Amino acid sequence: MYVDIVELRAFYASPLGQLARRLAVQRLKRLWTDFDGKAMIGVGYAVPYLDIFRERTERCLAFMPARQGVAAWPHKAGSAVALVDETDLPLNDSSIDRLLLVHCLEMTENSEALLKEAWRVLTPGGRLAAIVPNRRGIWARLDRTPFGHGRPYSRRQLSRLLRAASFTPQAWADALWVPPFRSRMMLRSAAAFERAGALIPAMPPGLILVDASKEVRRVIPADAEKARRFKILPVPEPAATPARREWVE
Repeated sequence: MYVDIVELRAFYASPLGQLARRLAVQRLKRLWTDFDGKAMIGVGYAVPYLDIFRERTERCLAFMPARQGVAAWPHKAGSAVALVDETDLPLNDSSIDRLLLVHCLEMTENSEALLKEAWRVLTPGGRLAAIVPNRRGIWARLDRTPFGHGRPYSRRQLSRLLRAASFTPQAWADALWVPPFRSRMMLRSAAAFERAGALIPAMPPGLILVDASKEVRRVIPADAEKARRFKILPVPEPAATPARREWVE
């Protein structure tokens, strides 16, 4: 179930939401370095993360699921948002170079259909990035933030899901070792938590970030495929059928 747009906007307007965005964006920028002049879309509630890309991409759009609701973006330019069905995007095949999923993959009721649609609209060699809650992290266990809703993932679960949809994970990152508490002391200690979490395996992060590439397999013509799999053999002549005996009473 999707979190309502009002709750999402309120979270990212809060100090905790701004901190979560800043820390996640730092990791996302390390995953995606080649985006100049690309066509990009964000699906879910990705607008807090799209601002870093908008000025350098050829076009940058935000698609928001109908069950979530829509908000205006960007605020100082023409609207670049649309209300959509996340499993039926209003785009042509192979029309987008980069696709970002935030508050989407864990919220949708049909993750397989969502990723199938993402594969369709991405160009050959296109890249997909997803930010999802870590099922072992404390952020997924508390519903005080949007990351505490929906289905969290482990790296293994996310990798299997992507590979089943013909995506190959290329790079991984983690973020949000700081607990989701709103106290000023905790917010000020966020940098220390992030440094410690990156060094201590026993501290699970709150978010998993993945960069995956679209797989494009060579199509084998139907006749060539059949010829490879089956060898046509001559049918032997049928054996002679013995004469039928008739009984007379």
